[in-house]
Amino acid sequence: MSPPDGASRDEGARPDNGAPADSGAPSGGDAHPDAARPGGVRPQAPRPGTARPEPVLPEPARPEGAAAAVPEGPACDAHPDDPPGHTPTAADRVEVDEPLLAARVHRPSDLVRLLVGVLGIAVVLCIAAFAHGTTAGLEQDITKGTGQAPDLLIKVAGLVSSIAVLLVPVAFAIERLIKRDGLRIADGVLAAVLAHGVTLATDMWVSQAAPETIQEALTRAADATGALTDPVHGYLAPVIAYMTAVGMTRRPRWRVALWVVLLLDAFAMLVGGYTTPFSIILTVLIGWSVAYGTLYAVGSPNVRPTGQHLLAGLRRVGFQPVSAMRAETHEGDGAGDRGRRYHVTLEDGPALDVTVVDREQQAQGFFYRVWRRLTLRGITTRRSIQSLRQALEQEALLAYAAIAAGANAQRLIATSELGPDAVMLVYEHLGGRSLDALPDEEITDELAHNAWEQVRALQSRRIAHRRLTGDALVVDRSGKVILTDLRGGEIAAGDLVLRMDIAQLLTTLGLRVGAERSVAAAVAVLGPDAVADCLPLLQPIALSRSTRATLRKLARERADREREAVLESSRAEKAAREAGVASASPAAERKAEKRALDDALEEAREEDLLSQIRRQVLLIRPQADVEPARLERIRPRTLVSFIAAAFAAYYLLTQVAGLDFATILAEAQWGWVGAAFAFSALSYFAAAMSLLGFVPERVPFLRTVLAQVAGSFVKLVAPAAVGGVALNARFLQRSGVRPGLAVASVGASQLFGLASHIVLLLSFGYLTGTEKTPEMTPSRAVIAGLLTVAVLVLVVTAVPFLRKFVVTRVRALFAGVVPRMLDVLQRPQKLLTGIGGMLLLTGCFVMCLDASIRAFGGGETISYASIAVVFLAGNALGSAAPTPGGMGAVDATLTLGLVAAGLDKQLALSAVLLFRTMTFWLPVLPGWISFNFLTRKEAI
Repeated sequence: MSPPDGASRDEGARPDNGAPADSGAPSGGDAHPDAARPGGVRPQAPRPGTARPEPVLPEPARPEGAAAAVPEGPACDAHPDDPPGHTPTAADRVEVDEPLLAARVHRPSDLVRLLVGVLGIAVVLCIAAFAHGTTAGLEQDITKGTGQAPDLLIKVAGLVSSIAVLLVPVAFAIERLIKRDGLRIADGVLAAVLAHGVTLATDMWVSQAAPETIQEALTRAADATGALTDPVHGYLAPVIAYMTAVGMTRRPRWRVALWVVLLLDAFAMLVGGYTTPFSIILTVLIGWSVAYGTLYAVGSPNVRPTGQHLLAGLRRVGFQPVSAMRAETHEGDGAGDRGRRYHVTLEDGPALDVTVVDREQQAQGFFYRVWRRLTLRGITTRRSIQSLRQALEQEALLAYAAIAAGANAQRLIATSELGPDAVMLVYEHLGGRSLDALPDEEITDELAHNAWEQVRALQSRRIAHRRLTGDALVVDRSGKVILTDLRGGEIAAGDLVLRMDIAQLLTTLGLRVGAERSVAAAVAVLGPDAVADCLPLLQPIALSRSTRATLRKLARERADREREAVLESSRAEKAAREAGVASASPAAERKAEKRALDDALEEAREEDLLSQIRRQVLLIRPQADVEPARLERIRPRTLVSFIAAAFAAYYLLTQVAGLDFATILAEAQWGWVGAAFAFSALSYFAAAMSLLGFVPERVPFLRTVLAQVAGSFVKLVAPAAVGGVALNARFLQRSGVRPGLAVASVGASQLFGLASHIVLLLSFGYLTGTEKTPEMTPSRAVIAGLLTVAVLVLVVTAVPFLRKFVVTRVRALFAGVVPRMLDVLQRPQKLLTGIGGMLLLTGCFVMCLDASIRAFGGGETISYASIAVVFLAGNALGSAAPTPGGMGAVDATLTLGLVAAGLDKQLALSAVLLFRTMTFWLPVLPGWISFNFLTRKEAI
């Protein structure tokens, strides 16, 4: 409970809701704010994720003639926000009964600053590593310029900075302790300790493992003996981290003192020859980054305004509140940055709806908005981070513009700041229910028409709402639709954004009343042309975040219903056969079963909502363009693949640059090169066996081999674990296997392959650790791997989110794979073919790698078990890597594994290059030919 209105509090003291006094709260005495509560019982914080009403109650009425219990001291003074001459009344002295705000919050702004600092460190190190001439020239210019400074100035600067760099933090700590704000000091000390640790680690890395160019940019000779200066200053980085974590930079006078001390210290060290310019920059960035990383990890003191601040702000703009009720919050698109909402009752006049927006809520969703801005083309969005003033002005402008356009929008009455970190917007109270809260039977055609009329009014003045979801449409008691949440809208919007609004509302209403009624209402109000023009934007990427989540949920439910229908049909068909109703021959029986499953799937297949909307619009405008507009600049998978491929190419070039290819080709044993080629070719037959072993239907073997060869071409443009799976599923479908069963067959093959891969890796790893010792004792690497797997399993099972994620994925996998496996188990010959193909496939690759090693004279250096472990580890990492064919990841893992197994580095590089040539690069041309052949034959 917050203290009575007007109670004073020292700066830095915290009410029990966690808001520090220097955030604008009224100041008061030292008594605990809960002392006024009968019994001194503190309210309990609500459970996370629950919303509880927050009534703001006036002071309880006293019996007539009873003396008022007036506390002594400044608690009876007028409120600091009240105008001069204001006499405190009973309505002024109110108590706020609201859920306790968290004492600490993880601010998105701290995370953003941390990432900016880390990016700055990376940029400094890259410049130091690759722009040696620039860094050397800059250092010489600065040294030459500072060398002209008078000696007296240098000595004074050094003396003053060395004293002030310790005195200023201590003085600030004393000032905070006097204000009883010891938690900030604890945060600063923790940040300083962590910064010191990072400094030591960086010094060790630069002196022992960093490239020579980085050493030269960050260090210099300290004396004639050649001793080098520290790359990062061990005392300056902790001081910067401490000053930043305790909040000195947010206080003008202390900020000036901080920068003066830092500049003097940097000047003295540069002139004295104790550091370099890049060392100072790196020191500042490390201290700054560690401070914000610490603040984000442990949380910052909560300065969000409470209900007491809201009442003070309302009085400042002329209202006399009687009570306030916290409105329930709904998770949805952009819900995090919409602010907290209150229903406020006044002494006289109608009620109010008040929205409070603070700086931390303003920063929520920052990374999502940045990602949308970078990846979507032609869509103007608001700035990723707006100031509170800009957010206030934008929402006010949109509210007034919508009403001026003739739309039913919530009327804005007043605005005000609530201290330096929050603002409030006062609206007239609506007293209605959102579209999401209405039952389906209450959403009539008249209501849908009314909603479209509001959109038509906005679009007549080129105003885009940008958030036409169910919780943004409020239906009042008279059945009139009122637009809310205009904060993310735009004025003078382009055609693309206006059409997106239409697509969004079509989907929002379609989710509640169906595609037919939604399209009919839109056409009746906007006309068929305007509705048809939005079809290219009727795609998930153009819809709101919450709408996309709802569509994904509906898609999962449709898939579950289709799978259940197919399984039910399969069970009915088997029951009919067991009852004696069977076909004349096994082939005819299989055809009848396949036909029954296809019919069941066709009956159970449901059209998604967006397709239904398109179909309804095409019934009205058959010539409408339905081709989806290209809104994405770049896909996430493409971006990740590009970055990973760039790193892989850099790694390969740096490793291959030192090889003498003429000598390698001259010394190569071409007989083993031919053997490596033969084993590589044999692997495609083994891959075909491993796939067909899990397909009960008859599929041509040679065409399956061609499909595996075609997969070599597909792997060049897609990750290894993605391209092959998609190609095999497509091939089986074209070969007559029903789509669901084709995917299940590929899934079963992948599942058995994963199991065999793990068993082989553990078995060969065990043999690798025991082959040089007489007793069967496993190696430390195997034990460490098993312990790591056990720890990961424990973590997944202990964390509810991870447990739910894994269980959902595994259940979906087994739902389709297990029935397929039961069919395969009825044909032991098929199962043996699949398992044998997997073992043969692994053996072919291991033998190919062994032949590649022997081609350069390394056959006696490493055992088969070690080669198998190296290949299995490299193949596993390559399957998980996002690069095409595991490029870079496989090469690096194989090279490092062979070197760790005792092979010479140059020989390992040559062997891996030959192995990858035989298994990845050389099959690309035959794969392209096979891919085109199968495409012409409509086999894929």
